[in-house]
Amino acid sequence: MALRKILTEEDEQLKKRSRKVEKFDDRLHQLIDDMRETLENAGGVGLAAPQVGILRRVVVLLDVNQEPEEVVELVNPEVIETRGEERVIEGCLSVPGRWGYVTRPTWAKIRAQDRDGNWLEREGEGMVAQCFCHETEHLDGHLFTEKVEEYVDIEALRAENEAEAEGGAE
Repeated sequence: MALRKILTEEDEQLKKRSRKVEKFDDRLHQLIDDMRETLENAGGVGLAAPQVGILRRVVVLLDVNQEPEEVVELVNPEVIETRGEERVIEGCLSVPGRWGYVTRPTWAKIRAQDRDGNWLEREGEGMVAQCFCHETEHLDGHLFTEKVEEYVDIEALRAENEAEAEGGAE
């Protein structure tokens, strides 16, 4: 396995549509393994292949609703159903240091293939649904910044939350 460089929003490659994976071979397995290691090293919750310079429809993400958290590998993913709506704070490994409010579904179902080409369906709530949508948008050449309703100063928000938590503890 190897760490891959994560492209940032200035890179034009992030604006291109990824191609469908046709070969489920050792090269694909290596890409997925590298993406898993890169995601873990970066401390993110999701990573799409275009973010590491590969225009293929491949995503790895953390299912934070599982205990322990599970890394999910999705090849040729497609969001096939959503429900609900919530305004959430979102960030992106390709847009370091910028956070903003976006509206995402509260629940989503995705259809994809695994690393060997077998079809699967998976559903998720909250952050997992958010991640399904965010990462598949990367595959179509879109960044979350296109959906931001309002940018957030994340450090000020953290400080505010900490102050509220301390005030509630007294």
